[in-house]
Amino acid sequence: MAIQKILVVDDSPTERYFLTDILAKNGFSVSTAENGEEALLKIKADKPHLILMDVVMPGQNGFQITRAIARDAETQDVPVIICTSKNQETDRIWGLRQGARDYLVKPIDPQELLAKIASLS
Repeated sequence: MAIQKILVVDDSPTERYFLTDILAKNGFSVSTAENGEEALLKIKADKPHLILMDVVMPGQNGFQITRAIARDAETQDVPVIICTSKNQETDRIWGLRQGARDYLVKPIDPQELLAKIASLS
């Protein structure tokens, strides 16, 4: 399935704008959520083809939301790429164990992000 609809989940308006701008300029349809709870509502309402997930957010963190997505029969087929400032190898391993398909460390490199998305299509 070609990836067209992407949900960006990040509590930082700057990061949401930065990622939305990159994705929109490359032809993707982008929606955003400011936290995990909002993300889960949006995923149920209009299932995206891909989710870009921050980790450090108010309420449930990105690891918890990724795990919820991966364990839900309705959403487990939606790939999650974690986009975070947490750059420890243990964080990366933990993120992948929660069900994420990939893990990118901020600042996000636009070309690397687009390559990761292309590899999932």
